[in-house]
Amino acid sequence: MTNESWLIYVLLVVAACATPGPAVLFAITTSTNHGWKKALWAASGNITGLLCLGIIAITGLGALLDLSATLFNIVKFFGAAYLIYMGIKLIRSNDSSSVGMKTRQLTKKSSSRKLFLQAMTVAISNPKAIVFLTALLPQFMTVDQSLIPQFIQLMATLMFFSFLFLMGYALLAYKVRDWLKKPGSGRTFNRISGSIFITFGLLLASSSQK
Repeated sequence: MTNESWLIYVLLVVAACATPGPAVLFAITTSTNHGWKKALWAASGNITGLLCLGIIAITGLGALLDLSATLFNIVKFFGAAYLIYMGIKLIRSNDSSSVGMKTRQLTKKSSSRKLFLQAMTVAISNPKAIVFLTALLPQFMTVDQSLIPQFIQLMATLMFFSFLFLMGYALLAYKVRDWLKKPGSGRTFNRISGSIFITFGLLLASSSQK
């Protein structure tokens, strides 16, 4: 892989990571409901999910998803159902002056673990991301060179910028947390976020494979 190819890949990754999606929304929601430090766990869960998707893509399972309409739809509807579930859960959550769910309901350790696993599930349940990685990574890998170092370089680049943008969005959201502490604002935020999650889920469910 040449330096020119890597720079083109970086530009594509930056554009993809800067575009708001379920992962960005989850990071924003986590930051406002639990604080920006908890968003670190959400961002870490997301990039771990991306790593899993990269391994799936490079081993050929991503191509199998692209070829098998049935398998693709199974993964697609699982991801859509999970996003809709998260949206409904946010909408039904109670308002509070501490912005969202009370962190005392969970221990610090279990809460962080839960956020990490939720973010990871959001990442790995998106079949479009699998197809994206399957179509993108091979174009930047040179077959006459060792594939593992190239894979590490490409995935490290994707994970770095994904983490960077997720935390950027999370920190911006954290700065407006005072507004969310006002009576009713937390519930309004949860309803808006939940509605967006549901919209993402419905769009994913109605999307085609190609």
